[in-house]
Amino acid sequence: MRAAWTEVGPASVHDERNSAVVRDPARLPAGLRDRVATVTAGLADPRALAPAIEGGDAVLIALGPRGRGPTTVHTTAMRSILQAMADVSARRVLLVSAAGMVADAGDGPLTRYVLKPLVLRPLLKNSYADLAESERLLRASGLDWTIVRPSRLLDGGPTGRYRTAVDLNLRGGRSTTRADLAACMLELAGDPASAGHVVSVAT
Repeated sequence: MRAAWTEVGPASVHDERNSAVVRDPARLPAGLRDRVATVTAGLADPRALAPAIEGGDAVLIALGPRGRGPTTVHTTAMRSILQAMADVSARRVLLVSAAGMVADAGDGPLTRYVLKPLVLRPLLKNSYADLAESERLLRASGLDWTIVRPSRLLDGGPTGRYRTAVDLNLRGGRSTTRADLAACMLELAGDPASAGHVVSVAT
């Protein structure tokens, strides 16, 4: 599968046919630079994003703000990516969101009624508000989208033991390695049944 990744993390891409779109190439791990086509582009420039997207099977979005202050990094990027995808007639897109944003019946009582509403949401309110708006834009796009909500992300290699749940949080899902998240996203990118759904992932 050929994918265009935006703001990839360590051990995320394993195929030289992939394109990695980054704001700062110096932050891309040295071992990854030789295995992908690197495109440097600003988040607000659809014209710079379009060449990396064109001809790909899917666009995988994995980015975030620096710090906890007010931010529009998610919505700015989403608007640009959606415009770039429209310009090259691309349809498949996956977004890395956050499990902490939403509390539902999949969570245990402590997580649902204490940890998320009283700890995580106040702590990350700016990022979560921006991320929620980017999700809204994606849902309204008419594209074949999948929102992926990992639990707390950790550096580390693939475990091969990650679990998923569709349109529901994962009980006991406390962490996800970035390598497992990447593997999960690549699997979902090739699964048409996951389009139009939110998929929670955790180890």
